Amino acid sequence: MEYKLLGNTGIRVSPLCMGTMTFGNGADEKTSAALFNRCREAGINFFDCANVYAKGRSEEILGKLITPCRDEIVLTTKFYGGMGADPNARGASRFHIRQALENSLRRLGTDRVDVYFVHHFPSNVSLEVMLRTLDELVRSGKALHIGASNFAAWQAAKALGISALHNWHRVDVIQPMYNLVKRQAEVEILPMAESENLGVITYSPLGGGLLTGKYSREGEGDGRITANPMYTARYSYEENFRIATAYTQFAKERGLSPVSLAVAWAGAHPAVTAPIIGARSLEQLEPSLAALEIDMTPELYADVSALSPRPPLATDREDERS
Repeated sequence: MEYKLLGNTGIRVSPLCMGTMTFGNGADEKTSAALFNRCREAGINFFDCANVYAKGRSEEILGKLITPCRDEIVLTTKFYGGMGADPNARGASRFHIRQALENSLRRLGTDRVDVYFVHHFPSNVSLEVMLRTLDELVRSGKALHIGASNFAAWQAAKALGISALHNWHRVDVIQPMYNLVKRQAEVEILPMAESENLGVITYSPLGGGLLTGKYSREGEGDGRITANPMYTARYSYEENFRIATAYTQFAKERGLSPVSLAVAWAGAHPAVTAPIIGARSLEQLEPSLAALEIDMTPELYADVSALSPRPPLATDREDERS
């Protein structure tokens, strides 16, 4: 496996990152262990988590699994979402961030998190307060690098500017949504990441399952898009189903798994370090791992890209597109 630099951190990571949202939530402890071991067997050293996944259970399971190989694992987790009824058990206040990290370290059974993500842009705390707190945590050694998930490009750029002004440790890694039917990141987020040499781990390469081929054009199918209101709102558009139908037919005509191809396509963007994959079973995991075997030629990449509309330039000046 060819490992890739994670932005300017100097850390080399596998070209796929295993997401552990299903650990303890769809995959029991035994199945989670099988998923983890299969990823390690495949050469994956990069694992993404969050404190809100299964209300901390995902961190607990992952923590046990990494114990024998902690120094070989690049580990992320996140804070921001609510972790209980207490009104302060959420958000990006100094009060909560410090508590959240200590609780995550305890559940993970480790002395540090390699990338500590804020899960969302803070809505009621200034960036200065949040970034200074994260800088202090990096200086303490409890977090090695700072990450930002679900930030717009201007939000990430603002954070970078504030950190540079105060000589604080900056955001080194971002985590945007990116797949064939959700390409907004191409407009400003991914170019910004390339410009600033940020690590990029993208989530939802399968479009909530839409790109697996299990949903009909009418939106029929059994999965998150039909069962989870968040995914229904995110993906249930006629145009998305049209794209998914054309895409899965394209993949099958070439003898490729739609899952493998979708993951490989997301990872082929030059700004992307590693797409985040996930699974509830070994059967689900294998096609994502097989993305590493796809020869993503420029021609194949262009053909897949042509199956969905390319988003407009940030300036909306198509005459300026090179």
